[in-house]
Order: sequence, then structure tokens, then C-alpha cells
Amino acid sequence: MADTQDFLCLVINLDGSTARMASISESLGCTGIRFERLSAFDGRRLNLADVADYDAEAARRYMGRELVGGEIGCYYSHLNAARAFLQTDLSHCLVIEDDAAPDAALKTIVAGAIAFLDRHDPDWKIVNLGNERMKIFRPLLTLPGARGDYRLCAAYYFPMTTGGILWSRAGARAFVEGHRTIFAPVDNYFRHWITRAGGGYAFQPRPVSTTDAESDITHPGTQQRSRRGRTLLYGLRKQRRLLVDKLIASLARIRDRRRTEG
Repeated sequence: MADTQDFLCLVINLDGSTARMASISESLGCTGIRFERLSAFDGRRLNLADVADYDAEAARRYMGRELVGGEIGCYYSHLNAARAFLQTDLSHCLVIEDDAAPDAALKTIVAGAIAFLDRHDPDWKIVNLGNERMKIFRPLLTLPGARGDYRLCAAYYFPMTTGGILWSRAGARAFVEGHRTIFAPVDNYFRHWITRAGGGYAFQPRPVSTTDAESDITHPGTQQRSRRGRTLLYGLRKQRRLLVDKLIASLARIRDRRRTEG
């Protein structure tokens, strides 16, 4: 594997989570990727009434429920990662959460994706490397990995989860400068934003899977998160959100197909 690495890699890790840090350090060591640790924002004990940029009413309208401190902490962790990246002079940044399980060939996979996207879409923003549940996408490039082949796809309906995210500088800047209020968990926000703005990509299957470790920064568990502060219209708002996003994504795929075929 070549020693060159033209991208920054940040690992989000909660202070005190030493076992998780040791695990991801070993995994990334096998890939040859140099990385820096970024302290995760611990939102578990936040008083959300004191969080100036959290909009609970907007969350109820968009998500059909309120958020919890762990979700706010995860959002801030990724916002801080993008800000840290922009403090460097590098053009790309790989952000990894500490429960990630990367393919041993991740370094060359990331380098291949960067090279392709910089040539074919100079305005690209973000690549999701950690969720293979793809809908409304278009395969573009196949890259070999240790576990098998991976297809880089245009992701019109941007996939969820943030275990492995690759930023362009333009994408990270747009995320940071566009931040006003928090009204959704960060992966929901990425889907909302990128589905509308474009410039989103993802892999199928995923080169960054996850371990079985429960998330630290999004505690309490998923069941508790999903039911806290639900409105009576929770189900309707969720279905509306999904249908609107899928419609926008489908129209974008049609436009892209016509442009490429024309």
C-alpha cells in the first residue's frame, strides 16, 4: 500500500471510551490510514432548553418528535469534525465513528473515490461509506476491496447513518456555513439537505461496517429516542418526510439520466 495519504482522517471518540478507541485504532492501523482523534460532544446530560440552536418546534414538525441530548451531541460531533477539517489546508476528509469496522483496503477505496469524483463532479459534497441500504441511486464505478468489490453510486436519496463519511472541502464548508438550527438527527439532516442540494454519493455494499458495540454518543437507546416527545401526528409526518424525499430524489435521477443520455 502506498504511503501517500492526501486526505485527513478524523475519528470521533467520546472521552473515556478507551476500549473503543483502541479497537478503531487497531482497525485503521490495518488499513494504513493515518488519523487524528476528535473528542466527541457528549450531549447525554444536556438541558435542551439551554441549547440555543436546537429548535424543538421544528423537530416536532419535521420529525414528528423531539430530539434527545445524545442526538444533539452526535450532530455537534459531526459539525465539529467539519470545522476541524476546514482549519486544515487539505481538500478531503474522512470522518469515522469509533464503532466502525473498515475494510482493510479502505485507504485505496477512498483514494479511488476521490480521484473519480474530482474528475467527474467537481461540485460533489459527501460520500456515505457506511450504509448499503440504497434506494434511488445510479452505479458509477467499481472499486476492489479486501472483502470484495464496492460500487460507488450517485445517491439521490441519501442513505442514513454516519459511521463513515467522506467530505469534499466544498461539502464541509456548505454544512458548516449552512448551519442555523438543529431540527433533526445528523443523518436525517444529511438526507434532507443532500437529497435537495445534490452532490451526494454512497457505496454498495458498504466498505465501513459497524461493530456490535452500542453507540456512546447517541445514548439512550433507539427505542427511547424514537418515542420521546412524539406528537400525535408522528406517523403521518414520518411518512410525509419519506415520500417527499423520495419524490425529490426520483426527479433528480430522471434529470440526471436525461442529461447523461443527451
